[in-house]
Amino acid sequence: MNILLLYDTIEGQTGKISRHINERLGNAGYDVQIVNTSDEDLEVSFDEVDKVILAAPVHERRHPRSFEGTVTAYCEDLAAHDTLMISVSLKAAFESGLEEAQEYLSEMEMRTGFAPTQEALVAGAVRRDSYDYFESQVLRHVLLADQDVNLADGDREFTDWVALDATVDEFLENDA
Repeated sequence: MNILLLYDTIEGQTGKISRHINERLGNAGYDVQIVNTSDEDLEVSFDEVDKVILAAPVHERRHPRSFEGTVTAYCEDLAAHDTLMISVSLKAAFESGLEEAQEYLSEMEMRTGFAPTQEALVAGAVRRDSYDYFESQVLRHVLLADQDVNLADGDREFTDWVALDATVDEFLENDA
C-alpha cells in the first residue's frame, strides 16, 4: 500500500511523530512518501497513492499556514483518498482540553474546505528552551493552567505513542 504523509512542524514534535509513522510503516512494508508542507519547492504527487496521513501542530489556535495552504491547494486530490488528520496540540493532552482541541481542527476544516475521513487529536510536547518570556507565560498560565504539570525538570512529552500507533493501524486497516 502506498501512503502519502503530509506534515508540518513548528517546535519539532509533529516532525518526530511523522518520522515515527514513516519509519514504523516503512518497516511494516508500506511504501511511504513523506512531505514537509513548509518546503519552499513543494511538489505533491497523488499518483498511485492509496491513503493519506496529514499531521500538523496547533499554535495560537491554528495549524501552520503552509500546511493549511497545502490542504486547500490539494483539496480535491485529498478528497479522493482516505485521509487521517493528526492534529497535535497541548490541549489534547488533557481531558479538559479535548473539546478545544477539536475546535482547532473544526476551524481548520472550515478554512480549508476539507474534511478528512478520520481525525485524531494527539498530545504534543513542551520544549522549554523554545519559548521567549511571553510564550512561556502563555504556556504556564493559559495552556497548562489548572494542570498538574511541573516543567522544572525540562522538556515534557505528552504524546501517547501506543495510542498513536493504534490509530494509524486502524486507519490503514479500514476501508472508508
